Amino acid sequence: MLRMENRVYIIGGGLGGLFSGALLTKEGYKVTVFEKNHIIGGGLQTFRRYGTGFETGMHMLGGLREGQSINKICKYLGIFDKLKIRDLDVDCMDQITYASDGRVLRIPEGREAFTRYFQEQFPDEAENVKAYVDALYAMVDQIDFYYLRTTNDHIFTHSESFFWPADQFVAHYIKDEKLRDILGYMNPMYGGYEGHTPAYIHALINVLYIDGPSRFEGNSQQMADALAEVIQVGGGEVLNNSEVTHVTIEERQVKGIEVNGKTVEISPEDDIKVVCSIHPAALLKITDEKAFPKSYRTRITEAPNSYSSFCVYVVFKPETFPYINHVCYYQDDYGYVWNFDQYDEDNFPRGFLYLTPAEENQGKYATKLICNCPMTIDVCEKWSDTKSGHRGPEYEAWCRKIADKFIDKLEQLYPGFRDRIAHIFTSSPLTIRDYYNEPDGALYGIHKDCVNIAEGQVPVFTKVRNLFMTGQNVNLHGFCGVPLTAINTTEAIVGMNKVTNKINEFNAQI
Repeated sequence: MLRMENRVYIIGGGLGGLFSGALLTKEGYKVTVFEKNHIIGGGLQTFRRYGTGFETGMHMLGGLREGQSINKICKYLGIFDKLKIRDLDVDCMDQITYASDGRVLRIPEGREAFTRYFQEQFPDEAENVKAYVDALYAMVDQIDFYYLRTTNDHIFTHSESFFWPADQFVAHYIKDEKLRDILGYMNPMYGGYEGHTPAYIHALINVLYIDGPSRFEGNSQQMADALAEVIQVGGGEVLNNSEVTHVTIEERQVKGIEVNGKTVEISPEDDIKVVCSIHPAALLKITDEKAFPKSYRTRITEAPNSYSSFCVYVVFKPETFPYINHVCYYQDDYGYVWNFDQYDEDNFPRGFLYLTPAEENQGKYATKLICNCPMTIDVCEKWSDTKSGHRGPEYEAWCRKIADKFIDKLEQLYPGFRDRIAHIFTSSPLTIRDYYNEPDGALYGIHKDCVNIAEGQVPVFTKVRNLFMTGQNVNLHGFCGVPLTAINTTEAIVGMNKVTNKINEFNAQI
């Protein structure tokens, strides 16, 4: 019989909540996950329109290749073989097109190939390119948990450049201004701002994808379902349509969780743990004012969030558009890549990424395409008090106007593109805000700012003894960062390095 102290309640059934729940299940805990939406998964969710499935977030995947961190975690949890994964093209993982001069870059995966490619493209920068790539990898090597290396303390020492602004880090090595711009092309993957985003985030994302990107075949919901199965087989529950509306905290202890109007009481004697996988600001809204120190509440509510995005979804007419097995980036011109937060109605979008997600048994032709361009939520401020599906004709007309701008540029890249479209629809920062319960529709949670590092820090531990944090607002965001943070959260409960050692030992034996 499991004792009550082996029970964990998790608020939020997204990537962080599900990975934390699966890891805690492996540690013998009985886990209950509460997810407010009809579908579990957060950014892993898949929705259907016009008979076609669309991923809401996880379009690009890193860390899944043999020997990489997420691969190891998934094998340890027993879910890797259940996932349908497709690796992107080795000789072209990413393609960048600059409309201003017609330049098209086809960037290969792999450290050596990546370095050699840019040396060939910019021969005068050959030595600088090598120094830059070496610096990327040296910086990431300072982060033990990225490589699932154990550590003996919670104090981390880093090089001086670790907290430089990312654009300054690139400029330190690269002299050619066009190459500086090009090497910042992954900016939309981490919400970078000029002069503010720390260099270590730039390095992590770049190394993650240089080492080999992948994508789901079919849909990303498969990972959410696989993680949920781990929890359920272990005796736990993953409950959708279960919104946590209040968390009672007294004397620095969670003593109750209200779910759909009913309270789940938590006795201090049972030592039940609670893991929060929602935005910290959303947690504060469902707790009493005195539950956390005023300084903490102020810091969280005033911390800037990362920017959001505007998305265009296209369903193609059958066999009219080729499937593209890499990610494509478009730029009007050089000089914009670090300023996506600056909205210009006349010129939006100045740059965007687009991709054709893979179906199971993907053939020659694509069934759909997704375009994504960063956008801040203040652009949609006039509709901020509305709800999805009820924003009115003016909003719908605005979305159509924005979508037409995307299609105009895709028409330039692929003449006749409009004629291949069967259906088209959009989402805005307001959609993301409401769908994920993320303030400002933040794609990457609280923005990490090298000018004020402490402002964006959300520790795994809280001032509440039995309450722990996980998810994209803690440590790192994204498909790789969130599972690694889930290990940090789990080890905060079960003991430092305990889970990391088990993952490494398991993979050493297979």
